[in-house]
Amino acid sequence: VQLQASGGGLVQAGDSLRLSCAAPELTVTSYDMAWFRQVPGKEREFVAARRRTNSNPLYADSVKGRFTISRDNAKNTVYLQMNSLEPGDTARYYCAAGRIILSMTRRPEAYNYWGQGTQVTVSS
Repeated sequence: VQLQASGGGLVQAGDSLRLSCAAPELTVTSYDMAWFRQVPGKEREFVAARRRTNSNPLYADSVKGRFTISRDNAKNTVYLQMNSLEPGDTARYYCAAGRIILSMTRRPEAYNYWGQGTQVTVSS
């Protein structure tokens, strides 16, 4: 199962981007969906998650109030709206899917399916 992430690019600090994660081989409402990001030489970092139980989304403290994860059930797609981007947000962003117990939501090793990632670069 391959997820398809898109929407990255090169932007300036303060700009916005919306990332998309299409899932042609699974139904996003049946999985816990998440976004992670990674810079070279560092571990993959949790960004946001939307659980299949439709509970409140979870966010990393570093993006809370700036990023929003959402889901379009008709398009079977998950989005990450990123506002007020900062140079520290520069990373490759990955979407992930799995059926995760709540305590593991922020752990990349808990997810079964991943996309190829999309690069986000924020210049100052």
